[in-house]
Parts: sequence; structure tokens; C-alpha cells
Amino acid sequence: MSELSGQYPLSDLLECAGLARSSYYYAISHPKAPTRPELWEAVGEIFSRTANGCGHRQIAMCLRAEQDAVIADKTVLKMMHEMGIGCGIRRETDYHKYNSYKGVVGETFENVIGRDFAADAPWEKMGTDVTEFKQPWGKAYFAPVYDFGSKEIVAWSTSLHPNMAQQIELLDQMLSKKPEGSAPILHSDMGWQYQQAGWCNRLKEAGVVQSMSRKGNCIDNGATEQVFGHLKDEFFRNQTWPSFEEFKRDLDAYIVHWNTRRRQVKLKGLTPEEFRNQSLCAA
Repeated sequence: MSELSGQYPLSDLLECAGLARSSYYYAISHPKAPTRPELWEAVGEIFSRTANGCGHRQIAMCLRAEQDAVIADKTVLKMMHEMGIGCGIRRETDYHKYNSYKGVVGETFENVIGRDFAADAPWEKMGTDVTEFKQPWGKAYFAPVYDFGSKEIVAWSTSLHPNMAQQIELLDQMLSKKPEGSAPILHSDMGWQYQQAGWCNRLKEAGVVQSMSRKGNCIDNGATEQVFGHLKDEFFRNQTWPSFEEFKRDLDAYIVHWNTRRRQVKLKGLTPEEFRNQSLCAA
């Protein structure tokens, strides 16, 4: 209103705004101080940890854990508005989904998970899948193993080719980290790679129970699909890389961020790594 007061009579502006003259003069004589300015630098640093920023809940959890700040989520949202930063609302986007289904080409398994992704501890229930990233130089394929309990990406492989070599690398990583005596359920879709005898036999020998989604039902693997959504919104959206090697380097760094710095509401503000370590100490 101050910007227009030199162009129009103040009385007309106040009438249009439905504002009393006394309220107007009180507002300009008592400018609002910025909200929690001592935390603005920390808010900016947390927001910039990923290419596309993060939401106010993530920032609030980090402030409490890293700055010992006593602060409400809504206060952080107010600060972000004042700072002119914000994270776009997540929406369904075509991110070039990869489909590995080629029919029944090997052994298939019952849907043991049955959309019950809840787990009380690490290495109880896990999920795997493959997604693709399209870049000017071609496509990259990302295959993780995601722990439903700790929310940790415990193993991952990034490749130019969604082949069995990628799956073997993934399986080697996962089994090398598997705690002795654990018998997790590993859920996947009915992709051709998860039906292969070599894959199935190695899991069985390691005491891992296979579970598979029904054909053409991505909701059955919803927990892992949700990870892909967050990853592509926070890391990939509107970004390009000059080469596969640089893409892989940055994706590896993002996964480390996911596991060690990205806090989770469902873990009561802990990171996946912190939750895993606490669970192991309590066991």
C-alpha cells in the first residue's frame, strides 16, 4: 500500500483494503522484525543440501537435532517465507519409469509383504526395484535395496545397462552388510531379473525370503516407489549432467546424504543411520 500511496488518495486505498486509518499508521510505525534471524544461516544451509531444496519439516527436524533449537514446524515455514525460499509441492510426474517385466521367465513368489511395509527394526522388511534417469547422453539405471524399518538405502548400483551384472553388484553389497542371523523379506516386482535362478538361489542360501508384487500393480511396491519419488524430486528434477560418471558421483553423494543427514518424520527426527545404530545398541 505504501508503494501506491503517492499515486492514489490514501483514503481510497484504505477503503479498498478494508483497513482502518489507525491500523495502517500503527503497521508502518511498528514494522515486523524477522522471525528467528539467528537461525537464518542454518536454515539456508540445510535447504541447500539438495539441488531442489527441502520442505519446512525437514529443516525443522535438522534445526532441533543439529542446533538444539526449540522451534515449531510452522515457525520454520514462516521463516522460509520471509527468506524467499520454498520447496515445490510433490506431484505425480512422468520420470520415464522403467518396466522390467517380461512375463514369467523363471521362479515367481507369493506376495508375502501384502502392502504391509511397517517394520519395527532394520533388516526385517526390504524392497528393491529399478528406475531410470534420462539425460542428454542416454539413460542411467538405479537399483537400490531399501530397508522399510530404518528407511536406509542399504545397497545400490547405478549403471548404463539394467542387466544381471548390475543386480549381482547390488546383491553382493546387500549380503555383505546383512547381519548374521537376520532373515529379512526382500520385496520386488515381477521383473525378469528377480526370477533368475542365480538371484533366487543366492537369496535363499543367505536366508532371505523373497516376496513379489502382483503383475502390473506398482502399489504393491509402494514403499520403494516412494523413495524414487523423493529422490527424483530432491536430486534429479530440472538437473542435467555432462556425463554418466558425474551423474553417478552426485547420485552416490545424495544416497550418503539420504542415509546420514536426511531426517525422517517416521523415525521421530532421526536419520536412517542414527535409527539403525540405536536399534543395534538396543538389540
